[in-house]
Amino acid sequence: MEATALSIGKSVVSGVVGYAKSAVAEEVALLLGVARDQAFIKDELEMMLSFLMAAHEEGDKHKVNETWVRQVRVVAYDVEDSLMDFAVRVQKQSCWRWRTLRDRRHVAKLMKDLRARVEDVSQRYLRYRPVMASASKIATSGGDTDATAIAMFGINEARLKQSRLDLTQLINKEGEDLAVVAVWGTNGSVGHTSIIWDAYENSDTQKNFPCRAWVKVTHPFSPKEFIRSLLEEFRTAVGVNFLLQTEKTGQELVEEFNSYVNEKRCLIVLDDLSTVQEWNRVKKCFPTNNRGNRIVVSTTDVEVASLCVGQNSVVSEIKQLSADQTIYAFYKEHEPIARPSVQISTMSATVQRTEDEVENTRTESSQDVSYSIELVSNSKLPISDIQEDQSNAADEEIEGHTRRGMNAGAVEESQLVGRETEKELIANLILEHSNEHLEVIAVWGMGGIGKTTLVTDVYQRQDLNERFTKRAFVTVMRPFKLQELLRSIAIQLDAKAPQKKNAMDFAHDNENNYASMSVVHLTRALDRLSQNIKCLIVVDDLLYTTEWDTIKVAFREIENACWTIVISTRHKDIAEHCCHQKPAECIHKLSLLKVEEAHKLFIEKVFKKTIDLDKEYPDLVEPAKLILNKCDGLPLVIVTIGGFLGEQKTKSAVDWRQLNEHINSELEMNPKIGRIKTVLKTSYDGLPYYLKPCFLYMSIFPEDCNISRRHLVRRWAVEGYTAEARDKSCMEIAGGYFEQLIGRSMILPAYESIFSRQKADSCKLHDLIRDISISMSMEENLVFRLEEGCSSNTQGTVRHLAISSNWEGDEDEFQSIVDMSRIRSLTVFGKWKPFYISDKMRFLRVLDLENTDRLTNHCLKHIGKLLHLRYLSLRRCGNIFCLPDSVGELTQLEVLDIKWTRIQILPKTIIRLRKLRFLHAGMGIVGDPKTSCFHKCGQLCLVQLQACLGVTPDTSEWDADDESSRRDRCAMACCAALPPIMMGMEFPGYVGGVTVPSGMRRVKSLQGLRCVHLAWGNAVVEEIKGLTGLRKLGVVGISERNSRNLCSAISKLTHLESLWLWSEKLDLSACMDGMESPPENLQSLKLYGEMAKLPGWIKGLQNLVKLTLKGTGLSLGDAAAVLMQDIGELRNLSILRLDEWYLNINKGEVHFKSGLFMSLKVLDLNIRYGQWDHIGSVKFDAGATPRLEVLHLAFGGNTSFSGLEYLRSIREVRLRFLGDKSKDTLSPVMREQLDKIKRGHVLKVDYSRS
Repeated sequence: MEATALSIGKSVVSGVVGYAKSAVAEEVALLLGVARDQAFIKDELEMMLSFLMAAHEEGDKHKVNETWVRQVRVVAYDVEDSLMDFAVRVQKQSCWRWRTLRDRRHVAKLMKDLRARVEDVSQRYLRYRPVMASASKIATSGGDTDATAIAMFGINEARLKQSRLDLTQLINKEGEDLAVVAVWGTNGSVGHTSIIWDAYENSDTQKNFPCRAWVKVTHPFSPKEFIRSLLEEFRTAVGVNFLLQTEKTGQELVEEFNSYVNEKRCLIVLDDLSTVQEWNRVKKCFPTNNRGNRIVVSTTDVEVASLCVGQNSVVSEIKQLSADQTIYAFYKEHEPIARPSVQISTMSATVQRTEDEVENTRTESSQDVSYSIELVSNSKLPISDIQEDQSNAADEEIEGHTRRGMNAGAVEESQLVGRETEKELIANLILEHSNEHLEVIAVWGMGGIGKTTLVTDVYQRQDLNERFTKRAFVTVMRPFKLQELLRSIAIQLDAKAPQKKNAMDFAHDNENNYASMSVVHLTRALDRLSQNIKCLIVVDDLLYTTEWDTIKVAFREIENACWTIVISTRHKDIAEHCCHQKPAECIHKLSLLKVEEAHKLFIEKVFKKTIDLDKEYPDLVEPAKLILNKCDGLPLVIVTIGGFLGEQKTKSAVDWRQLNEHINSELEMNPKIGRIKTVLKTSYDGLPYYLKPCFLYMSIFPEDCNISRRHLVRRWAVEGYTAEARDKSCMEIAGGYFEQLIGRSMILPAYESIFSRQKADSCKLHDLIRDISISMSMEENLVFRLEEGCSSNTQGTVRHLAISSNWEGDEDEFQSIVDMSRIRSLTVFGKWKPFYISDKMRFLRVLDLENTDRLTNHCLKHIGKLLHLRYLSLRRCGNIFCLPDSVGELTQLEVLDIKWTRIQILPKTIIRLRKLRFLHAGMGIVGDPKTSCFHKCGQLCLVQLQACLGVTPDTSEWDADDESSRRDRCAMACCAALPPIMMGMEFPGYVGGVTVPSGMRRVKSLQGLRCVHLAWGNAVVEEIKGLTGLRKLGVVGISERNSRNLCSAISKLTHLESLWLWSEKLDLSACMDGMESPPENLQSLKLYGEMAKLPGWIKGLQNLVKLTLKGTGLSLGDAAAVLMQDIGELRNLSILRLDEWYLNINKGEVHFKSGLFMSLKVLDLNIRYGQWDHIGSVKFDAGATPRLEVLHLAFGGNTSFSGLEYLRSIREVRLRFLGDKSKDTLSPVMREQLDKIKRGHVLKVDYSRS
């Protein structure tokens, strides 16, 4: 939760700082006379942003810090709202002086209030900074315990005192008991050493303590090394030349140590003690023998400092080094000392907790404490304690590093249901790469999908056992320590290690004493253990690329290794990073279970056997489907819920339905299935701070919704979740965020297009991950979902409002629930209601009405009042025929999506949108500009008649009695229909584009323009020529009159990356062959329409990645050979689509010759209509298309194929049979070739009919 607050806070403050620093905000502040206040607020917010960044990097999770971050976020929102409001006031400045003065006074008052609030937040941070500085240390040591609360209470009381404690005096205080002094600072260990050293080297201290030792605690703690370090220090203090001492046995070390601590007064300084477990081990070594020994503990953890001293401890200030660092001492006071102190035990008994209780709690929750924590009262330290500890340490190395994660423990073996193909695939990959030096195979997938269980099952296979002489399975622990990971591998590879681990011999050869080896020595040991031996190494649960980089450096030092390494990870980018040399071949993504497999697994977990649910429990069939829909193929969820239901004595349909309906509360409260949320939330917690707001933003969309990549990326960008970098736009960065979330399995690809350069064109959320997104966004007051049954808003002020299709409330209810004055985005699903838009939405940035029902022209009449709107989507709103002129008031608009509406003429005011970057209009039918005037008049009369009858041209009826409907009908018949019909455009039309007004060239920010209709001829082309920043362009209505100028215009667009051209009536090659210098950066080209030949300039597009030719006729007949030669030499062409639809063309051969299409990965050969056998044969030569991975063929059964056996990289073949053909009509030759490919590759063959 704290990390979420930090992430959202950082995102908000970052956006506000950007706006506050903008030229617009500075100009507004200057005009209104508040520039000084604006500059102060901007500077303060920049400092707050820096703090949030640092807090996130340090993993600061203290409640005080979280509260402060929330307050910063609220202030940041209000600052941005106010700055935006000031901009509105400037735009509305009246010529009347009294209005200007009134606005100035209003703004000045608001600015003073804002400045006061910002100052107050800053001062609040300064007041609570000492507590916040210790936050990360407290969290590391075990959380927000009562002991921590007690310690912090004592510190706060001590801070109020003015005088300080003398550490030297405290150490030398008379007393025969063993005394412990703990030193802690508010800002880490800065200053600890100098303060303790002054007391340590004091002449009185040296006189009172003949035996002194200063020891740095090692991590992990080793009693052997600890005792040896103490003895070396003791010998130095008493004048013994310890360098001449010979190595002693364990018994001799123990006897020498006991002689010092029992016969002399000792002072021991323990530097860098970090956990209570370490203290439990250390204090066991020191007897309570009335010698007056002293132990000084230096720690960065306030809880550890308090617990080391024990009950009734006292805290006093030693020294304040700076505003950030104050040093405190924790100790027990038996006799009064002349200095102020606070006894922590004065706190209420309800808060206080004894040391033993805390220690016992710690012991129960930790697996590495293998002995009693009670103090040893005898005067000798048995050697068996050291031996036992070393033995247990060895056990822990094996147990800790080979332990399975929580998800594996939950799913057990039954999770392997439906994984037979994956098991064989991974096993075959391992066997194929078993003879190489260091070969890496990666398995990745979302948390809970069963990676560890699957890899473990493969690891234990008999055939792998026979192939590999030695094996090791290690789980990467957190925090990551390379030394421990290498040590675990060495112990497992050393066949004699199990016999050695129970007998600790200090004189043993260091080469086999792995517990004390450094990374260098462990690497040498692994090299020796791997000599001339095949080893299988599994590295489970890799989370960061930096971890692998560290591991890889060590592995490369093992020169004699013949290792096959299998890594499992949740992240695609990590898998690709580890297998960068052979990414396609050595990476396997573990997918969700299919419906049948999920059902089988669920039944086995519930009933402990396979049964026919329809026959034996018919009343459970529907509840089971509902539960499995919620599980959505995730094995962890299926197994956990199935196991829980299997434990119930009765199998009741009512109980199953209740579980499905209340699954969210069960995840929170039921410990038997709560592990599901723990595992899934781990994936969220591991997200970088910049991805968390993007993920929570997705809670806006309804359940089971396929969310378009385009839709999501552009909304993230306009919301301010991304910022432009030096060489990337904010849209491109947002696209990278989309890929990262898919790579981390936080969002699932809903449709992975083989023809898209982005692969995943849309995504969806797993139901349970979506529940996490909803709950956390609600806690952060980020998103409010107005849906059925919602009668009140308990979240307070929200920034993003989503109205579900099932909400049926009225205007009064709407206004009582939603504070519209602070809404940043409005998303409507289902039916439109007039009161959804209000003048109060002054700060609305996103208005998403895609696919909204009953939205008509008059609903947009006042849209120009939304002055801060950046994103407007009317996509698929079929009753929208035109945009109001007031759209020109939306000067901040960046994205306008009117695709699949009836809009064909853009208003003249659109040229005012100087920040517009993307304009998307309809696609589909293209009209005929040569239509006769008589025909045009007839069509116009028909439209007007339909309007009078209350019928739209698509036959859907309007309400004849509705006044707004009559207005819309008149506007449609008289205004919207007349211009396009007279220009020869189809009306109504989900048509191939819109016409743009004169002056459109002034919108220089425009990057995407699809699609433009050239009905106005060269005038429109001249406007396109001026849009030099265009990256994507779609054009229809190409004619002989405008084709030459269009070629010239396209040549001027040097940044163009994607071009879409459509002509129904003309030969495109004749129109487009005159382009002398096509855009060099063109990556995607789509040509729709008949062509006699391929334009010559296409052969020069060496950056072209995707080429689509639809209805050109070039791949048929004699033209096919020329086409294949021309485009086969494009060195970067990765995706090729040849889509033909014409009738009665002679059969031709599509021939892929050797040396051509060297980068091609996806090939689509498709015939749309008419004769099914236009393409007589498809032939692949050896050496052609060496990288082809996906082959999509739509054809009749008589098309012949040859050379398929040469496709060595092929992974998927999709066959679509047309007409009455089916897979049964496949020729024996093609069947044989497909079978031959299958034997050498894991091949997916998909059969379908059209």
